[in-house]
Amino acid sequence: MTNLLLEISTGTVDWARAQFALTAIYHWLFVPLTLGLALIMGIVETCYYRTGKPFWKEAARFWQRLFGVNFAMGVATGIILEFEFGTNWSNYSWFVGDIFGAPLAIEGLLAFFMEATFVAVMFFGWNRVSPRFHLAATWLTCIGASISALWILVANAWMQYPAGMEFDPAQMRNVMVDFGALFSGIAVNKFFHATISGWCLAGVFVIAVSAWFLLKKRNVPFAMRSIKVGGWVGLVGILLCCYTGDGSAVEVAKHQPMKLAAMEGLYHGNRQQSIVAVGVPNPNKKWNNNESEYLFDISIPYGLSILATHDPNAFVPGVADIVNGISITPQGDTVNTVSYADRIAIGKQSQQYLRNYDTARRNGDAAAMALAADSLKNTFRYFGYGYFNSVDEAIPPVPFTFYMFRIMVIGGSWLVLFFIIVLFCAYRNHWLQKSRIMQWICFITLAIVYLVSQSGWAVAEVGRQPWTVQDLLPRSAAISDISSSSVIVTFWMFAAIFTLLLVAEISIMCRQITKASKTNLEVA
Repeated sequence: MTNLLLEISTGTVDWARAQFALTAIYHWLFVPLTLGLALIMGIVETCYYRTGKPFWKEAARFWQRLFGVNFAMGVATGIILEFEFGTNWSNYSWFVGDIFGAPLAIEGLLAFFMEATFVAVMFFGWNRVSPRFHLAATWLTCIGASISALWILVANAWMQYPAGMEFDPAQMRNVMVDFGALFSGIAVNKFFHATISGWCLAGVFVIAVSAWFLLKKRNVPFAMRSIKVGGWVGLVGILLCCYTGDGSAVEVAKHQPMKLAAMEGLYHGNRQQSIVAVGVPNPNKKWNNNESEYLFDISIPYGLSILATHDPNAFVPGVADIVNGISITPQGDTVNTVSYADRIAIGKQSQQYLRNYDTARRNGDAAAMALAADSLKNTFRYFGYGYFNSVDEAIPPVPFTFYMFRIMVIGGSWLVLFFIIVLFCAYRNHWLQKSRIMQWICFITLAIVYLVSQSGWAVAEVGRQPWTVQDLLPRSAAISDISSSSVIVTFWMFAAIFTLLLVAEISIMCRQITKASKTNLEVA
């Protein structure tokens, strides 16, 4: 029990968070490109299998080489990311290991094994296995990558919406009672949204690389065909992302209303709530003062009610409403929920019940153990709030979440327009081939799509702070009992290693692209 109630210095917590964020940022540079390039590889090789044209074979091998470099970097950063759960977040790992560990184990034993096996056939099987078997290996690599993402995202979704477990006071950890509960609405939407976003990123990547060929006037036919493949994959991907993003917003409104309020910079909700399209949050605004919410804003009427519930008349609570435990039914009736102050009080009582259970267990008092266990079960819903001393500790950073969400939405809107324009230019008198402005726009959009991808994860993770497991375990209780100095050393060590890996990847990819530009891929 003492592990769950340790007092860890804020310095250790902050540096551990920074280290994990650093690793996750670098890891997510590689993962979506892996997912998207896997799909594009499958499409291009399918064209080769159906037509038998050598061009498509060389195109498939080219994109596979770039995939391979990126895949290796993703594996390297992913392994370190998983190790950090044990080194820096051991209390978290103990608290939820029975549930969180299951999908990660399945991912390693099934999905990653499948992916790694067929990726070897894909790279080394040319001219060694039949074209049909090689094509199957390529698509199985793509499927394996997606299945791998599925289990990781299921685990992450459980942290956002914990279900399917019960807390065992004897072990002082949660144990799984319903494996199917892991596949919640949040998990399903998160998987499709994150995976399909990889299609968008890979589509832009393929277009940007192809635009470089056009800029250098090398392998123009290869570049134009690749642009069409990347453009269609990206356009389908961004449209599906809009759909899955809508589903994610509804799930967040149901299960993480504080995150939604932070995303919108909303402190006081209303029925028929508008959504801020463009705005500047007031840095002096707090949930319990009378400052205005925005210094400047342009709002869309009914927008947030529609986004959150698909009902233009629905009430959407703000930060202050949630803190005070006030909500409104669709019929307009005011209802009282549990305020944050009450949750903190209940949480502290719940932790006391855990202490009582531990004391009774050591004394061999079965009746007291049963009474404490029953009381703990009835209050465990708010167990995590017991770590807080004020409601301010339970509120995420609103301005940061607000801005990241708008970067994601505005950038995503640009991607819709970008793919339409690129495809139009590619099919319309080869305008893309002739326009240097459009070619440079392709390069700039590659930076934009990475910014959109990273900001999406920032919204998902920062928006649920201070929780490691929603409502059950804050970050201050999830940390390992280690010194901040050791975390600082490894932070800078990982920063150097990851930066070198990124430089190495970019260098290798550039060499592969340059080498391909000197080869006539059209007739090869």
